Amino acid sequence: MKVVCPYCFNVNNVPYKKSYKKANCGHCKESLLFDKVLELYEQNFDLVVANSSIPVVVDFWAPWCGPCKVMAPEFEKAAKEFPLKALFAKVNTQEEQNLAMRFDIRSIPTILIFKEGEIIYQMKGAMKKDAIVSLANSFLPN
Repeated sequence: MKVVCPYCFNVNNVPYKKSYKKANCGHCKESLLFDKVLELYEQNFDLVVANSSIPVVVDFWAPWCGPCKVMAPEFEKAAKEFPLKALFAKVNTQEEQNLAMRFDIRSIPTILIFKEGEIIYQMKGAMKKDAIVSLANSFLPN
């Protein structure tokens, strides 16, 4: 499966497993077992989303949005459960207005889930960690 390194943004081919003890980028040698939320910008968005065989769960948010502020820590907690299973990312719609327009983001927070560059799911509104985990799990291979 293809996985983009969250540190150097090189594409890695990693054999699919149910779980991993170790997996490092072939270029920068950093761990691919990333369990944080990656910030995406117009410059790296397509590279990350199009080259990821794993689901990319993207939170479109803004710093002035109350529900976004409430959901942010829940989204971060959910990300910790998916190293090398799903990539959790966020896009600040205030700074990345072109991405917000491209995906017709009219309310925030909005979660889009991508697989190999295609939107496979869209959800509007704030969610708690358990709901985010359940949603992400529904897009993982069996």
